[in-house]
Amino acid sequence: MQQVFTAFSQLYQTELNATSRCREGAVNQYRVCAEALRNEGNGPFILHHGKPTKNVAVLFHGLSDSPYFMRALAAVLHDRGFTVVVPLLPGHGLREADAAMKDKQLAERWQQHVEDIMAVSQPLGERFFIGGFSTGGALAVDHYLDAPEDIAGLMLFSGALALTDNAETMHKIWGIKTLAKLIDGDYESHGPNPYKYPAVAGFAGLELMDIIRSIRTRLEEGQRIQVPVFAAHSQADNTTPIKGVKRLLEYADDTNTFFEIDKDYDLCHADLPLNRKLVADMHFKTKMVNVQERCAVPKANPLYRQMIFMLEAFVSAHTEITPGLQDSNRPRPYISYDDFKQATGK
Repeated sequence: MQQVFTAFSQLYQTELNATSRCREGAVNQYRVCAEALRNEGNGPFILHHGKPTKNVAVLFHGLSDSPYFMRALAAVLHDRGFTVVVPLLPGHGLREADAAMKDKQLAERWQQHVEDIMAVSQPLGERFFIGGFSTGGALAVDHYLDAPEDIAGLMLFSGALALTDNAETMHKIWGIKTLAKLIDGDYESHGPNPYKYPAVAGFAGLELMDIIRSIRTRLEEGQRIQVPVFAAHSQADNTTPIKGVKRLLEYADDTNTFFEIDKDYDLCHADLPLNRKLVADMHFKTKMVNVQERCAVPKANPLYRQMIFMLEAFVSAHTEITPGLQDSNRPRPYISYDDFKQATGK
């Protein structure tokens, strides 16, 4: 295990200039910290069991945020016996991110980091599930299409498989990336949320669109997703419209679990992976934003418990973990939240 931890840390030596000892520690957790990070909560980490496990989950965070947003989901999977790897994507979590967010090779750096993380993580277990939130979900699908033989399943939380119509149209304009860099100006990395940049860089969004287009092209040319997919998405997500993940599932051939949150809950894109504890521990500075603006202030996912129920059902159906006593009557993975409500009366 120590060899893996060392290799994991070394991946960030160049990216963060140097790593340092973390001030806060926890049992069964290996963390990487650095002076270049805004704080330790932005750093990558591994939740482990002191030895290799049957199942491993690798979860990537979204554009402009950090591994902090994956903490709760990682803990759920760790409790189910997984080793969980939560990396830090290049350009994220930094005190100064202007140069990184304008790097013309940004998308390629993300993709290479996913590849490097998957390679370093191999000694941690036997079966690998890959996924993440938003951009992290898109990168997981992108990697699967490149190396499907190494992946046992996908876990997508507000997966960025589509962007707004305006963003997708802008992506087609010649020279738009150069213009986006000018509009972005000096990219500000400090704001009301200590674990998330105050805005998404326009250039970085266009880099994400490159990845989304590549995924679509490969699927349209005949590639299929032949492993089980867990997807959770809000109908009210105006950042990464739900049509993207629905289109993706049309190319998925295995038994999939889709947790679709009704628009009446008005769940914002960035709030889907958040429970109450994550929101409380965030110490978001509400005085720095317009609290009347939709999605300006982080809120816990009102259906977080139900989402986790379905994630655990997905895990039970697609792994060889023996359920504990409290899980002995756990149901099959339901295809939608409507099925969940009908079956449980909740």
